[in-house]
Amino acid sequence: MDAVALARIQFALTVGFHFLFPPISIGLAWLLVGVEWKAWRTGDPGERDLWERAGVFFAKVLALTFAVGVASGIVMEFQFGTNWATYSRFVGDIFGAPLAAEGVFAFFLESGFLGLYLFGRNKVSKGAHWFSILMVAVGATLSAFWIIVANSWQQTPAGYTLNAAAGRAELTSFAEAVFNPSTGHRYLHTVLAALVSGAFFMGGFSALLLLKGRGIEVARRTLGLSVVVGLVASLLLAFPSGHEHARQVARTQPEKFAAIEGIYESHASHAPLVLFALPQTRPPELKAAVEVPGLLSWMTFGDVNAPIKGISELQADCDARCDAGDKVWCGPCTPQGFELWLGFVSFHNMVLLGAWFIGLLGLATFLLWRRRLFDNRLVLRALAWSIPLPLAACQLGWITAEVGRQPFIVHGLLRTKDAASVTVGAGEILVSIVIFSLVYLALGALWIFLLKKKLDVGPDGHPPAGGAGMEVV
Repeated sequence: MDAVALARIQFALTVGFHFLFPPISIGLAWLLVGVEWKAWRTGDPGERDLWERAGVFFAKVLALTFAVGVASGIVMEFQFGTNWATYSRFVGDIFGAPLAAEGVFAFFLESGFLGLYLFGRNKVSKGAHWFSILMVAVGATLSAFWIIVANSWQQTPAGYTLNAAAGRAELTSFAEAVFNPSTGHRYLHTVLAALVSGAFFMGGFSALLLLKGRGIEVARRTLGLSVVVGLVASLLLAFPSGHEHARQVARTQPEKFAAIEGIYESHASHAPLVLFALPQTRPPELKAAVEVPGLLSWMTFGDVNAPIKGISELQADCDARCDAGDKVWCGPCTPQGFELWLGFVSFHNMVLLGAWFIGLLGLATFLLWRRRLFDNRLVLRALAWSIPLPLAACQLGWITAEVGRQPFIVHGLLRTKDAASVTVGAGEILVSIVIFSLVYLALGALWIFLLKKKLDVGPDGHPPAGGAGMEVV
C-alpha cells in the first residue's frame, strides 16, 4: 500500500475517533441548558432538587466526553503538517482565519465556562450557573461552525484566487469563503445531528437507569426531555435540513450526488429514487434495486421531468474539460471502485438510521404522552441499545461527504493524490497508524469504563450493593 492510501487511512482513523465526541458534547450541552433552567426556575423544592441532581449527573458525563474529545482533536490536527504538507500549503491562507476563530471565539468560550459550570455550582447564583452552561453550549456550537466552514470550503470553494506559481489558493473575500454554497446546509445538518446524538445519549442513559431501578425520578424527567427534543431534532434533520442539503449537493457537486444516489447512467427525465440496492463496481451497476420512478427528479428539482446526469456522462464532461486544457480534471474525476460503493452504502445507511430515530422517538413520545413510557421495558431497551446509533449515523454522514468528493481533496482544485507530503514514507505512516490505533483503543475503552462506573453510581450518588460502581468522575 502506498503512502497516500496509508495517510488517508490514518486521517480517517483519527478524525473518525475524534468525531465520536463533539456531537455528544454539543447535544448534551444544549439538553443541560434545559435541565439547569428547570433547576433554576422551578418553584417546587422537590422538583428543583430532582433537576439539580440530573444536572450534576450529566454534567460529569459531559466533562468526561469533552476531555476525551479535546485530547483526540489535538492529535488529529498534527497530521496536516506531517502527512498533508502540500495540502496545508495550498489551503493555508484560507483555513488560517476560520481555525483561528474556532480557537479564539469558540473553544476558549466553551472551555472557560465549562470550568465555571462544573465547579461553580452552589458557589455562584443560580442564574450565573445556568448562564455558564448556556455559554458552553454556544461555544461548542460556534466551534462546530468554524470547523464546518473550513471543511465546506473544500467541498464548494469560494472567495479565493488561485496562485498557480505559489501552488496555493489565496483568500480574496472572507465572507464568501465562510458562507460558501455548502456551509449553511452542512452546519444546520451537523448541529441537528448533534442534538439527536445528545438526546439519545441522555435518553439512553435515563432508560438504563429506569431498567436498573436507580435514580428513577431523575431518570423519568431526563428521559421525557430527551425524547421530545430528539424527536423534533430528528424530524428537522430529515426535512428540511437533509432534503435541502441533498439538493445543494446536486447543484454544486453533481459527481458526489450521482455516486451516493446510485445514478450511474444519465436520466433525461424521471430519475428514480433508489430505496435499496446491492451496488456493484465493475462495471458500476445496482443489483436487486428497489426504486421509485421519477421521485429523485421531483425531490431534487421539483419536476419529475428534470434530467439528472449519471457517473458516465459526468466523467465524459471531465474528459472534455481536460481536452480543453483544464488539466486538473484529467483522469477520473468521480468516485471510482470501492469509493463509489462506499459512498452509496454510507449515504443509504445514514438515511435508514434517520428513519429509525424518527420511528423510535415518535413511539417514545407517544407513550410519554399516554403516560406509559416509563414502564415499557421494550422501548426502554430499544432506547438504551440505540445510544451509539446516532454516532454511527454521524460517521456515515462524514464518510458520505468526504468519500463523495474524491478524487479531489479540494473539489475541482486539488486532487488527493497530489496533496500528500512527499517526505513521509509508507512505513512511517504505518507505524503511526498502529500506535494511534492502540492509544485510541485504550482511550475509548477508558471512556466507556468511566461512563459505566458513572451509570452504576447513578444520580443518587450511591453505588449498588457490593461496592461496585465507585464515584470516579
